[in-house]
Amino acid sequence: MFEKILVALDNSSEASAVFDYALSVVQPEMSEILLLHFVDWTMQDVSPWVGIGTLYDVNLSGDRYDWSHQRLQKEVEKSKDWLETLAQKAKKLDINCRYECRVGNCNLGIGDRAKEWNADLIVVGRRGHRNISEMFLGSVSNYVIHHAPCSVLVVQGSETLKTEELAET
Repeated sequence: MFEKILVALDNSSEASAVFDYALSVVQPEMSEILLLHFVDWTMQDVSPWVGIGTLYDVNLSGDRYDWSHQRLQKEVEKSKDWLETLAQKAKKLDINCRYECRVGNCNLGIGDRAKEWNADLIVVGRRGHRNISEMFLGSVSNYVIHHAPCSVLVVQGSETLKTEELAET
């Protein structure tokens, strides 16, 4: 039995399958789950005009305005609302559930948080990128498997299953 289960979620269509699978391995009233989401905020998410002295950088009072921080805060709040909805679903099933939304790189952050929290299991999804796309896009699940401080359960996404079913026919 796993007592502390970290569930790493992204905003993909696969997230609900990962969450539901995690609920299936939890022992109500005996296990605790931590829903974890990362907002990976990079400069590519910011307008190219920010920071060069344009109107993008000035608010109505004439002070410089940090658009990237405002967009980041909106993304974090939206993610927290989503995680709260999932946590409420778990709590209705008598599952002790907490959630966190962090800003940073999920590859590094998932394992670090699992270690800090002393997780027994990490549940993570797999989208099924293959061949060259996985090489360029990377694979969070692959990184977590190779760097996690505990056991990892990888949930196959529906896109992965569809791809494998097509290959079999």
